[in-house]
Parts: sequence; structure tokens; C-alpha cells
Amino acid sequence: MRYLVITLFTALLFIMFTFAQKRLPDAARSVPSLTGYMSGFPPKGDKVISARDGSFFEFPALRYSVVHMREFMPTVNVPRGNMMPVSHFEYALDDGIDSVTFRPTGEERHLTWRESLDLNYTDGIIVLHKGNIVYEKYFSELTPERVHAVMSVTKSFTGLLAAMLFAEGRLDPTKLVSDYVPELARSGFGDATVRELMDMTTAIKYSEDYSDPTAEIWDFSAAGNPMIAHDDSVNGYFSYLTTVRKDGEHGNVFGYRTVNADALGWVVSKITGKSVAALLTEYIWNRMGMEQDAYYQVDALGIPFAGGGLNASLRDLARVGEMLRNNGMWRGVRIIPAEAVEDIRHGGSVQAFERSEAGKSLKGWSYRDMWWVTNNAHGAYMARGVHGQAIYVDPVAEMVIVRLASTYLASNLLIDPLSLPAYEAVAEYLMKRNN
Repeated sequence: MRYLVITLFTALLFIMFTFAQKRLPDAARSVPSLTGYMSGFPPKGDKVISARDGSFFEFPALRYSVVHMREFMPTVNVPRGNMMPVSHFEYALDDGIDSVTFRPTGEERHLTWRESLDLNYTDGIIVLHKGNIVYEKYFSELTPERVHAVMSVTKSFTGLLAAMLFAEGRLDPTKLVSDYVPELARSGFGDATVRELMDMTTAIKYSEDYSDPTAEIWDFSAAGNPMIAHDDSVNGYFSYLTTVRKDGEHGNVFGYRTVNADALGWVVSKITGKSVAALLTEYIWNRMGMEQDAYYQVDALGIPFAGGGLNASLRDLARVGEMLRNNGMWRGVRIIPAEAVEDIRHGGSVQAFERSEAGKSLKGWSYRDMWWVTNNAHGAYMARGVHGQAIYVDPVAEMVIVRLASTYLASNLLIDPLSLPAYEAVAEYLMKRNN
């Protein structure tokens, strides 16, 4: 019965995906060069999009804005640093990857890897094998020189910073959130442990349903949007966090909620006295020979959006994935403690995850330090962001995949049937290729 429920659920997701796709422009017809958003100087008419009214986040305008977020929102830089030369990749391109076939979840038909890229409105994708680039493609507005919004992949960077502080002995996950951030003592986070925050098992009244216009996610987004007017009660991300209320008992059920990441960002900042942007710069970005500066979107008070505001280039994200695959080492230099990587790979509570909505389709998965842990035979884990963003690390296949996208679908649960089986198929292909 359980298998039947999962199968029906994934089949329903795929039907919704296919039905919606028939009504919307496909990948080739929705690129900004054809839709004309923000074209001309100055742009005029109905092709002008804005953060003020939210139109910059609507499809297909989203396909333009994901590569131009700095033009819509204030940002803070994450510099690559002037002293470190670029750490170039070696190339060993394999055209055979385009022809790798897989069966989407809940489907009988097979697709090729190349066909799946268009179906997922991919803007850029890179595959590393044993540290070499074996596949790299750019579409729509993305180029090797541009950065792209990574959406909720940002959460995994916040979780990584917290895992590093834990490994260094500067953060105690057993302490209450209010021990580090007294301002949250009366909120729903106040009596949660930092571990419950890191693994998103807090019990709070907060909906992340992007299809529901009354969901709390929109109030949180509005609080952090400096382009719209606010009253004095809730202005900025941290201000909103103090208003979140408890709903149930912490620790029992995984609940994917962006506000957990921003509360964790507050904890990290309290411990270090630095913003997540400054910490990401210090710990990672200016130590790895990145190609591009990254940046965070910030609220009216200059607070980085720790739950979804990071923008970075495809290759630089691949560098981070490869560093994690090598247990925190990059080109002979330890970037983060091995204990932090091990804590992520260990995974969180499978039982808590199983009780969640995500657990209906991601069977056997867990969530740890704001990373998604597959618990599959390869021990793969990943960072995930709405509209198709992903960093996928497969230790057994010695493979890293980074995908940046701008699909009309927000939830990865709707995108997964076309992506997760594809990642596994490429992993098997690369492993067999070397036998």
C-alpha cells in the first residue's frame, strides 16, 4: 500500500508537470531574447518587470531576472579576493552524456539527458568527474561570466557555515536558539534547539506553499523586500522572525521552511559578529580561486537573505561541490573541517523526514545541516533551490553536478521526477566508462 501511495503521488506530480507545460512556452520559446523582457534602453511597456510588484519573479520573466537579480534588489558582495589566482579546471568533455537515457519517476517512457535539460528549463549545467569537467552547457541568459540566483541552495551554504562552527567547537547544537539570539526568546524558535533549527524539525506556524497566495512565505518575502513600503512593526528579515509562532512540538517532523535558514543565519552571526556574506567570503570564497564574485540580496537594513539570496556562477558552485566531495579539501588546502562534511553526510532523522510532505516522494531521505541526504547506495547528498537549482554530490561515482534553471515550477518535488533519475543515470554511466 505504501508503495502504491508513493507511485500515485509521483504520477500525479508528473501529470501536473506535463499539463502545465502544454499551456506555457517551452524552453526554446521562453528565453529572454525572444520574450523581450527588459529589452531596449530604457525598457518600456509590458516588458518592464520589477521587484516592487513581484513581476520579476513570474514566469517567463523569471528567466531574465535569475541572471540579473542585482538590477532588481540591493545586494552585498562576496568577493573572490584579489590575491588568489583562479583555480582552473581540466576538461575531459564526454559527448556521450547527452545520450544517456533514464526513466522519469512514475513514467514508462525513457528520456535522454539532453531532452531533460529543456524540460527542466535549464540555464546552465556542469558535470565533474574526478575533478575534471566532463560536461558543461549554458542556455538562455546564463554565460560562464555571469552569476545566477541559486534560490534555496543558499540555505545549504548557511548550514555549511553552521556545521563548520560546530566542528570548530564554537557552536553547540544542543543549546536553545534563544541562548544565542535572545531576541527570538518569545518567538516560535525560542525553545527549539539549534540542531532542530539546522535540520528543520522546528514546529512553527509557517507555510512554504508557493501556490497559496495567503502562505506566510509571502509575508516573509515582503518583510525582506526593501523595494516596498513597510510599517514600523515588521521591517526586514530578522524583524519578521520575531513574529513567528510555535505550532506543535519541536523535533518530531521535518518541515521545510525558509525562516529556519534565516534564524540560523542570525545564530551564526551572533556567534561570529559577522554576516553570512562576510563569513562565506572569509571561509570559502576568497580561499578557493573562484572565477567570479558572488553576492547576496539584502533587506532594507543590509541583512543578507540567508535562506535564498545567494547568486553565484556555475563553475564556482562546482568548485564548492568538488571541495565537499573531497571532504573539505581543495587543491591540497583544507577549506572546511572534515568533521563538518561528515556531519552532513551522516544525515538527519529518516523518521522525521518520512513524516513530512517531502517524505512521500523522497523515500528514505533525510535532512542535515540544511543539506538533503539521499541515503542511496552512493551516499549522494545535495543542495536544492526552487525553480530547479541544485548541487548534487555523489561520493561513490566521484561526481558533482550543478544545475541552474528557471522553470515555471517552484517546488523541486515537481521537478525531481525528471532530474534525480537523470543524475543517477549519469553517475552509473561515468562509473562504467572507467571499467
